[in-house]
Amino acid sequence: MLVAAGAAFFFSGQPEAVANTGPRPPEAIYDRTCGYCHGHNVGPVIRGRNLPPEAIVYMVRHGQGAMPAFRPTEISDVELANLAKWISTSKANPKEHGK
Repeated sequence: MLVAAGAAFFFSGQPEAVANTGPRPPEAIYDRTCGYCHGHNVGPVIRGRNLPPEAIVYMVRHGQGAMPAFRPTEISDVELANLAKWISTSKANPKEHGK
């Protein structure tokens, strides 16, 4: 019974950041979450634009228009800081296209 309860929690759709495995790499977060829209003609391309990390953090936490806000349970403050720095300093990916 305990195994079933543990499996139910594990597969309950809880955000990955809840797991106690440490921060996820920014590339993995981008590929799995951000890149779904940014770079695939849904949202604007954000890599290679030298966006200020503070602006990225604000947009992720507050959202705007079609961009949803992401809670700390979805992306931790540490992960978000790492992601914002990575996006800010990343080069454009020629395979990405946006609005």
